[in-house]
Amino acid sequence: MEEIVKTIISMSGSYSPSIIFDDWIKLMALTLANNPHIFEDETWEYREQQYLDTTKKYNESEIEKFTHMYAILIELFESKICDYLGEIYMKCEMGNGRLGQFFTPFHLSELTSKVAGLKSNESGIYEVYEPTCGGGGMILAYAKYLQDEEINYQQKMRVVAQDLDWRGVYMTYVQCSILGIKAKVCQGDTLAEPIVKEKHRIFYTPTWRML
Repeated sequence: MEEIVKTIISMSGSYSPSIIFDDWIKLMALTLANNPHIFEDETWEYREQQYLDTTKKYNESEIEKFTHMYAILIELFESKICDYLGEIYMKCEMGNGRLGQFFTPFHLSELTSKVAGLKSNESGIYEVYEPTCGGGGMILAYAKYLQDEEINYQQKMRVVAQDLDWRGVYMTYVQCSILGIKAKVCQGDTLAEPIVKEKHRIFYTPTWRML
């Protein structure tokens, strides 16, 4: 994880670490969202254009660094479940009053998940609803809780998450996708818009698409 932090900071210059981080998670999310698509519909085209517009800001060497950081992130999740993107964000000192966004330390999310517990429905599925998901820390904590209980969260967990901030949407979507969590992640104000209808604001993890 430290290598990712150092890479983001080293890339800063024309762009701040916050912008580099945001572009990195956006590129990962758009790639994961478009990869499972066989047919290139309007949503696919919209996201593909977003991807191209974002990559135009960086040279070939910088794009390679984004790819390398993604590979490291995958390796981290292969070792254990944690809110890596939230920790990376905070370690880059982007969590401050000026930017107005903080991410809860994962050990606190873990404690909350253990205290709250999680019960399955009649079909044996553990449903998680996160109306303000942030970076997805609580979702990951619930996945780890199920894992610790020797329950296969990839098979038994279903997540519907939403957040007003695109950063949180991308972070949640990327981390859930890498872990194989079946999740639908939407962008929008849950109170003002409990049901999001615009397709380009709804992200389904690859495993959700297999349902």
